[in-house]
Amino acid sequence: MGMQTRALVSAKWLANMLKRNLVGPRLRILDTSWYLPSMKRDGKKEFAQTHIPGASFFDIDECADRTSKFDHMLPSEESFADYVGDLGIGNDSHVVVYDASDFGAFTCTRVWWMFRLFGHPQVSVLNGGFRNWVKEGHPVEGTYTRPEPARFTATTKHRNSWVKSFEDITKNITAQEFQVVDVRPYARFRGKEPEPREGVQPGHIPGSKCMPFFSFVDNDGMMLSKEELKKFFEKSKVDLNKPICGSCGSGVTACHLVLAAHLCGAPEEASVYDGSWYEWFTKAPPEHVVSEAGSKL
Repeated sequence: MGMQTRALVSAKWLANMLKRNLVGPRLRILDTSWYLPSMKRDGKKEFAQTHIPGASFFDIDECADRTSKFDHMLPSEESFADYVGDLGIGNDSHVVVYDASDFGAFTCTRVWWMFRLFGHPQVSVLNGGFRNWVKEGHPVEGTYTRPEPARFTATTKHRNSWVKSFEDITKNITAQEFQVVDVRPYARFRGKEPEPREGVQPGHIPGSKCMPFFSFVDNDGMMLSKEELKKFFEKSKVDLNKPICGSCGSGVTACHLVLAAHLCGAPEEASVYDGSWYEWFTKAPPEHVVSEAGSKL
């Protein structure tokens, strides 16, 4: 698929690749499933029981900066290259990512974004995820054969603007150089429902807008059409022609926003606040935590 790799591929397309025995060094499949503790699910254990044939498991907590106090922050170029190389992925591999969430997509967009950030645009999201794969009656397996390691070179050169830091977001409150869009549910954004992490109160960054991540997909977990996505951005008063930065709880579902903007043909790649609300609440002064529930304690 080369440089024109589609951001989304269908279950039918991937099933056809499997039938033609094309899964291998040139086509790798990754199950990226990860869940919040409140979801009471274990992605790695579920992968061991059932997954798309030929898939490997990508752990967003392992392929991360493990020295950070914040969850699954971006790893170094070298760490990312070593991790995906061990999964048999080379720079000529087309990578298809999915997860087994009930949403149809939960963590897979984060891994899609990571590959692109580290210089590998040959990556696609399986539209509808494992949920739709099973629904359509495609094969699954419970055995895993680790692929032969491959050499992968990662670089974020020319893409540093794709990642925003706490300092970038703080500066932007007054500079307003980009639109900050939070994809957590409205109730958490407003401060009406609790956060899933202990010690973190709900609320939002001053000036940010809310586009809940599950609103980018339909009831079947399939990504909305380009026209529907554009209407959602317009309704949310987010201008696709101006810089956008996605935020969420910990930098995972924020990548749904990046994918949606990409599918809409936004002229500039949307960025991600890697630390997102978890980092923001931890570091920000009370006046920079906006909540209908009251001030930061």
